[in-house]
Amino acid sequence: MGHVGIVGCGIGGLALAIALRQQDLPVTVFDKFDAPRPVGSGLVMQPVGLEVLAALDCEIGVRALGTQLNRMVGHEADSGRVVLDVNYDKSGVETGLAIHRASLFHVLYQKAHQVGVEIEHGAEIVNREKRRLVYAGGKRTSEFDLIVDAAGASSPLSPLKPRPLPYGAVWGTVPWATGTELPRDELRQCYRRANKMMGILPLGQLPDDPSPIAAVFWSLPLRGIANWEAVELEDWKREARALWPEAQKFLETINSPTDMTPATYSHGQLARPYGDGIVHIGDAAHRASPQLGQGANMALLDALALARAIERGPLNEARERYHRARRMHVWLYQALSRSFTPQYQSDSSVLPILRDHVLTPISHIPPTPRLLSLLVRGKLATPLGDLTHPS
Repeated sequence: MGHVGIVGCGIGGLALAIALRQQDLPVTVFDKFDAPRPVGSGLVMQPVGLEVLAALDCEIGVRALGTQLNRMVGHEADSGRVVLDVNYDKSGVETGLAIHRASLFHVLYQKAHQVGVEIEHGAEIVNREKRRLVYAGGKRTSEFDLIVDAAGASSPLSPLKPRPLPYGAVWGTVPWATGTELPRDELRQCYRRANKMMGILPLGQLPDDPSPIAAVFWSLPLRGIANWEAVELEDWKREARALWPEAQKFLETINSPTDMTPATYSHGQLARPYGDGIVHIGDAAHRASPQLGQGANMALLDALALARAIERGPLNEARERYHRARRMHVWLYQALSRSFTPQYQSDSSVLPILRDHVLTPISHIPPTPRLLSLLVRGKLATPLGDLTHPS
C-alpha cells in the first residue's frame, strides 16, 4: 500500500489520517486554511463515536475537555409538557459527551502530529485528475494510491447533490450561566410547535480555558438565516425569553448577531460513496440535519471503517468493503433523520400535534425507551458491519 491523500483537515479527515498512520501508512492531509481551525460550535459525541476515539487513542483527551451527557429533554413552551425525554444507558457505562468542536479538533490535531501525519495548510484543492489532486491555480500533486474526500458539505470533489432543508439554526458559544437551574449533564430544548426551537447544550471547556461553556442554538427558516446579521438583537432576545424564560441567563453575553453563527442543513447521500481512485466520507458522502446528534459520529465511523477496510487489503477491494460495512447504518440514520426532523423544524401544524399527543406517549411504553436510547447512542444498527473488529 502506498500514499493516501486526504482532502479536508476536519474531524473525519484527521481521524482517518491517524488510523492510517497507526498502520504505518504514509498520509498527506490537504487543508485550504493557512492555520488549523475548526468550524462550528457544540456537538455531541455518542458512544459509537467515543469508541472510535478510543481506537485512535484520543478518548481520554476528549473526555478531559468535554462534559458527560446523560439525558436529552425537550418541552413544549406553552403547555410545559415534556415531549422529548431520552436517557442514555442507565448504568452510566454508555453515555454521551458534549464538547465544543474546537476542543475535539484540538485533540485530533495534536494526535495527528504525534503520529506523524503530514498536513499541508493553505492548500485549496478544487478538483482531481485521476489520482492527482488539483490546486486552485492549476498545479497538480504527485499521484496517490488513494484519494479520500473528507472536505465536508462544501467538497469540490463530491458528486452529492443534497436537498436543502427549509430550516437551519444560529449557534453561539457562551459561558455556562451562573445560578441557572439547568443541569450540566443534559441537553435541554424548548419548542413552540415545530417552527420555534431553542436549545442549550453544556460543552465542557475550550483547550486553553478551563471555564465551563455552553452552546445556545435557535432554529430559523432559511429566510431568517439569510437575514440574521440584520436582526434587532434585543427583539430576538425578548422573543427567546418569552419562549423559554429559564434560558435568559445564557443570553447575557450575546451582544451582537455576529456572536451567533448561522448554519444551514441539507439531506442526501451517495448511493455509492466511491469512484475510481477516490472515496468520500462524512458530509461529502451523506448529510442530514443535526436533530439526532450523529454528524461528527458518522464521520468518525466512516474514517475507522475505511482504515480497517484498507488494512484488510487489497486496496482495490477496500472501497467496496468500506461501503458494504457502512451502508446499512448510514441508510437507517438518514431515513430516521428525514422522519424526525420535520417534527421539530418545519412549518407543519399537524406534525407537532402528532409528536406531542401520539409519539410522546408511545415513547414511554417499553421497549420504545430502550430503542430511543439505542438510537441516540448510534447503535440501532451495527455501525461498522463486518469491520467491527480490527484485522
